[in-house]
Amino acid sequence: MPMSEPVRQEVRDHVSYVTLDRPEALNALTPALRDRLIGLLEEASASPDIRAVVLTGTGRGFCAGADLRGGAGGGERIPGDVSRTLRLGAQRLVRAVLDCEKPVIAAVNGTAAGLGAHLALACDLVLAAESARFIEVFVRRGLVPDGGGAYLLPRLIGPHRTKELMFFGDAVPAADAERMGLVNRVVADGDLEKTAREWATRLATGPTRTLALTKHLLNTSLDTDRATAFAAEAAAQEINMTTQDAGEGLRAFVERRSPEFRGR
Repeated sequence: MPMSEPVRQEVRDHVSYVTLDRPEALNALTPALRDRLIGLLEEASASPDIRAVVLTGTGRGFCAGADLRGGAGGGERIPGDVSRTLRLGAQRLVRAVLDCEKPVIAAVNGTAAGLGAHLALACDLVLAAESARFIEVFVRRGLVPDGGGAYLLPRLIGPHRTKELMFFGDAVPAADAERMGLVNRVVADGDLEKTAREWATRLATGPTRTLALTKHLLNTSLDTDRATAFAAEAAAQEINMTTQDAGEGLRAFVERRSPEFRGR
C-alpha cells in the first residue's frame, strides 16, 4: 500500500489548514516533512487567497520534535555540520513561522516537545487542548535547546521561568502553560478544532496587510530601541494607509457600518 502523506493541507474560506499526520511517531519532523511545512508557510505568505494559517496534528501528539531515528547521533561529522544543519533545518522552520505574512494559529492537540514546542510557540496565537503538554526535552538528551527556543521563551515568560523549563525538562500541562503565558487559551479537547476554526475565520476576514505589518512590528519590537521602534511604526502606518482595507475601514467608520475587508 502507498504511504500516506505526512502532512495534509487544504484551503477553506481563505484559511490554510495544515495538519501533521504521522501519529505513529507523534508527528516528529523528518527533513522532508520539515521542508514541506516551510514550503506551505511560504506559499501562505505569498498567496493573496490565503489570509490565515492553522497548524495542528493528528493523534496524541502535536509534534514530538525532530525525528532522531534517522541516525542524527551517528556518522562522521566535520566542523560546521551541526550548525549548518540547524540553520537550514530547525531554525529555518521557526523563521518561516515568524516571517509568514499571514497570522498563524497553533492548535496544539497533544504533546509538543523540543522543536515541536518551539514550532507551536513561534506561532502568533496558541490554542491548547486540555490534554496538551509542552516539554523542553533537550536536556534529557544532553542537548542544548535549539530551534529558536532560547530566543522565543524568554520573550514569552522571562528568563527565570525559561531556565526552569530548560534545565529540568519537565512536562508542562496545558493549564500551567496558560498560566505562564506560553499559550493564549486552553479549551476542551473536543472544542479545539472548532475554536481554531472560529479564530482563523475572524483573522481571514480581517485587514490582511494590516495584520502582516502589525505582526512584523510586534516580532521586532523586543529587539530594538524606542527610536527604532517608533520609526518602524510610522513607516508601517504609512505603508498601511496605501491599502484598500485601510480605506474601507475609515469609510466604514464614517458611514457607521461594519467594514468589509478584502485582504488587499
